[in-house]
Amino acid sequence: MRIRRHLAPLDGLTPVDRRRAVRWTLTGLGALLAGYLTAYLLLFPAPFLPGHQAVPRALGLSLAEAQALLKKAQLAVSDGGVDPHPTAPQGTVIWQDPPPGVIAPEGLKVTLVVSAGPSKIPVPDVAGLEAGLAQRLISAAGLMVSQVESVQAAAPSGFAMLTRPPAGTALAPGAALALVVSRGAPTIAVPDLLGMVAADARTRIEMEGLQLGTMTRRSTPNATPGTVVAQRPAAGTLASPGTVVDIVVARSP
Repeated sequence: MRIRRHLAPLDGLTPVDRRRAVRWTLTGLGALLAGYLTAYLLLFPAPFLPGHQAVPRALGLSLAEAQALLKKAQLAVSDGGVDPHPTAPQGTVIWQDPPPGVIAPEGLKVTLVVSAGPSKIPVPDVAGLEAGLAQRLISAAGLMVSQVESVQAAAPSGFAMLTRPPAGTALAPGAALALVVSRGAPTIAVPDLLGMVAADARTRIEMEGLQLGTMTRRSTPNATPGTVVAQRPAAGTLASPGTVVDIVVARSP
């Protein structure tokens, strides 16, 4: 016994829209071509037109080297000035426009900016500050105190008076400067030591809060050997505590 199978009529199928298929096909081919061209231009940026080429990389070169490189590539150079840079040595190229790799025609001007080196640091104004604080502020600014000088002044002892070079001077990072600190106002009158024997002169100097410096012996007519015939500073000079007093003592003939 045979069983008959009933199949759906073929007339019920939806016909394929040929125009839609062609449109989708062309869209796919266009996307594929665009992707290929994009990848080609990024990976192999060769010029399409005669007289065009990629701009060479001048960054990191000296100005003379960059100019020679661009001239060899038949490109012109435009001066873009100088700018400070924290790490690039002075005179090296730190920026160019157009950037490296751009396809450019012959004779195009390439602007170069050159490093001026690290930014300068102004010396801070520390006058009137305690010496230790003044040194810390100078170090925090990126400079260094290489020498501390003390002078007699009306300012309180141990306080900063000025710097050398003065405040506001622009220096390179890490540059050294001198700090001038007050020893206080001179308040002690230097005693008159002339005619005193050397031992008594030393005692008198130390009693006044001063200290004996150099003792020089010299032959001096009409002077008693062993006595002071000259002194520096002179008698009556106002000095701060600890000031050194030098004396000259008559020598035996």
